[in-house]
Amino acid sequence: MTTALQISEATSLALHSMALIARGEGRLVSGRDIAQTMQFSRAHLAKVLQRLVHTGLLCSVRGPKGGFVLARPANKITLLDIYEVIEGPLSTEPCPVNAQECPFGECILKQLPERLTSEFRDFLSATTLADISQKE
Repeated sequence: MTTALQISEATSLALHSMALIARGEGRLVSGRDIAQTMQFSRAHLAKVLQRLVHTGLLCSVRGPKGGFVLARPANKITLLDIYEVIEGPLSTEPCPVNAQECPFGECILKQLPERLTSEFRDFLSATTLADISQKE
């Protein structure tokens, strides 16, 4: 089944992992625990977590009692921060295929791609890890 919004596996790993780490409230969370909780591939997860460490969103501690912790407070990390670490800057181009000139003179989808991207960006930039990591 396909949906209008497609998020890569790496981005999903990053978003969910960061939310779980935020729930740790400053305690180290192991990659193994994240992989087990979310049923992720440990190998792929490790690559994503290292990317988040290298870009300054996470800190890591090696060793048997090691793990990951947020590098900044959860209310200072937005979902857009995480998304863009994995995917790069979210495009604001109006054309979904990045054509220089539309053969129809106007996009057959009208302003829908632009509007959806804008709403998606607004949601990601307005939502912090603190917003989504609260335990119920």
